[in-house]
Amino acid sequence: MGPFIATLGYFALGVVVVVIGLFLFEWLTRQYKDWDEISNGNQAVAMSISGKVIGICIILSFAIYHSFTLWDTLIWGAVGVVLQMVTYLLFELFMRKFSVETKLKENNTAVGIVSMGVSIGLAFVIGASIT
Repeated sequence: MGPFIATLGYFALGVVVVVIGLFLFEWLTRQYKDWDEISNGNQAVAMSISGKVIGICIILSFAIYHSFTLWDTLIWGAVGVVLQMVTYLLFELFMRKFSVETKLKENNTAVGIVSMGVSIGLAFVIGASIT
């Protein structure tokens, strides 16, 4: 019964961390509300948020692989969410020709795809650094 309970615990923890992460990313964007844009059919924002969800889950999977307790997983999951936020801010900072946030609000799917790729790609780097 122990592995079953542990699985439920890690699953519940994962859901909580993803929800908190999405809430923090919603707070981070100033020009629009993520879920309003998605409900209005903004595919660029949907891709960007999808990348963040996948990225957080990748980081959590590394945290689960390399942690001994739910508490360790929670700590590393929180660190991973913060680093994902830093990644998004750096992506915005390094795009000197345009604002990522503005282009996402304008439904620029090319920027949405790149944003998703950055989130997913760096999630592997962040996750691997947990080891």
